[in-house]
Amino acid sequence: MALTGILLAAGRGRRFDPAGMHNKLLQRLPGGEPVVAASAGKLLAVCARVVAVVPPDDGGVGDLLRQRGCEVTVCPDADSGMGLSLAHAIGHALCGQRPGQGWLVALGDMPFVDPSTLRALVAAIVDGAAIAAPLFAGRRGNPVAFGAQHRDDLLALDGDRGARRLLESSPVTTVAVDDEGILRDIDSPADLPV
Repeated sequence: MALTGILLAAGRGRRFDPAGMHNKLLQRLPGGEPVVAASAGKLLAVCARVVAVVPPDDGGVGDLLRQRGCEVTVCPDADSGMGLSLAHAIGHALCGQRPGQGWLVALGDMPFVDPSTLRALVAAIVDGAAIAAPLFAGRRGNPVAFGAQHRDDLLALDGDRGARRLLESSPVTTVAVDDEGILRDIDSPADLPV
């Protein structure tokens, strides 16, 4: 069973730049790769199909992700919150997807996750977990994998909390990993390594 990768890249990054002048997803990491390209690359290394969701007027994020090999879908209501963007991406992914699969949901501003963590989450779903989340040093992080049984729940998401409500109300299989990248995102310019 193959999982479809979902890359959430539809946020506006207002904590990174309240004025909206600098898209955090396009900021360069050491070596010159944009944050979102690094995040996509990790997901593409594990998932044969990656669907990336972007907002309208994304500043070039969608074009960059298409060049990297992602399917890109524009969520017209992305400003309504991560939940709606995730539901939009799942709906897009279901086009052409065989029943019985699931989704590995990663965030565009988390470029430090190790591919071995992604493979472990996929394996947990293949082994029967309904939801699998990584655990490092006692803290649960991202990305999160969902089995096909949560299709309707994911399609019904809206608002700012993303899938958090689903994670709070459903059994979650935690996968211990030696990967602090599951806790590192780019929320402010200080989070960018130099």
